[in-house]
Amino acid sequence: MGVTEPQHDVFQAIADSTRRSLLKLLAEADKEMSITAITEHFPISRTGINKHLQVLSEAGLVSSRKVGRETRYKIQPDPLTELKQWLSFFEQYWETKLSALKEFLETDERET
Repeated sequence: MGVTEPQHDVFQAIADSTRRSLLKLLAEADKEMSITAITEHFPISRTGINKHLQVLSEAGLVSSRKVGRETRYKIQPDPLTELKQWLSFFEQYWETKLSALKEFLETDERET
């Protein structure tokens, strides 16, 4: 069985606040959760939660498995590494810019 490419990218998947909340819930639980248990934490329908979980699953951010008649979900944080790398680049970018501004301002103060 081959590895399939995610159908949604990580950035698209986490663009929605409900999906970010779902990831946070699953991360804090640090265990598999049934859709029934997940739905108890949100003011939307089970169908709505299921659609959000499907997007997260297609992005590789959650895994699911059947246990009897229920499906259980668990976070798969590895794809978030891409997001971390992207944010790290911009963190370094701004750090460099702010350091240059600080140096400029300190130089300007010494000259006056």
